[in-house]
Amino acid sequence: MNQLNLFIELTRLKRPIGYMLLFWPCAWGLTIAHDFSSTFDVYFFYLILFFFGSVLMRSAGCIVNDILDRKFDKKVFRTKNRPIASGKISVKLALFYSAVLCFIAFLVLVNFNLFTIIIALASMPLAFTYPLMKRLTYWPQLFLGITFNYGLILGWTSINPEINLLPLIFYFGAIFWTLGYDTIYGFQDIKDDEIIGLKSTSIKFKSNPIIFLCICYTVFLISLIVVGYLNEFSSLYFIFLLIIVYHMYFFQLKKFRSNDPSSCLKIFKSNNFLGALVLILLFIGKIN
Repeated sequence: MNQLNLFIELTRLKRPIGYMLLFWPCAWGLTIAHDFSSTFDVYFFYLILFFFGSVLMRSAGCIVNDILDRKFDKKVFRTKNRPIASGKISVKLALFYSAVLCFIAFLVLVNFNLFTIIIALASMPLAFTYPLMKRLTYWPQLFLGITFNYGLILGWTSINPEINLLPLIFYFGAIFWTLGYDTIYGFQDIKDDEIIGLKSTSIKFKSNPIIFLCICYTVFLISLIVVGYLNEFSSLYFIFLLIIVYHMYFFQLKKFRSNDPSSCLKIFKSNNFLGALVLILLFIGKIN
């Protein structure tokens, strides 16, 4: 039972925000690609596959992150008690867990078409090199955005085995969504990160983060507007979009306090709700 609890702690399974933020872009890409005038069976089947795939890959990613960051985690108050950093789980056992999770994720992946399988496998280097970026650049959140929103492309290709301008524009905008919310998240560790020499957009823009966050969310908003325009969605889509505008600018940015870790965590977690709102928005656009 103790090993099970350590595994759950290692993979963050009790913190659904991580795998949900990975899942939402998959669901968005699937939704804009699917023809809802036909059967819903394929859509819901793929939605379930993407959910389990997100849980599995997020869990494997957490393990790899903790292996690579174990020396840094020991020096950060928030992470010093993680199973690998504290020595409760060995690196060898953690690698075994990660390999098993990746294998199960592959069994999920093979249910999709060949093109989706190929481009999903091509993204693996992105998924497992992100933890290294905080050592090399002040833009690790950008690499996280590229990685975390890759599922939007996979969601699209699972229905349409080709890529056009529409999913690329949406993907570009979603990257900036992640760039924004993970910058907010990074302010929790900013003092420790500066001491041990790690880099982040939180550190780079610490003097005036609101302007940077506003730019990030505005790029995401523009992508949603373009998606609606290119799909010729009804006015109801654009009216509902105002709820998302309110959440990003008048909830997240207005309540954001860079020197308050609990505020940063609360706002970061609210992006799970925002992800669900965007999915509802796309449903409204597709069925009207």
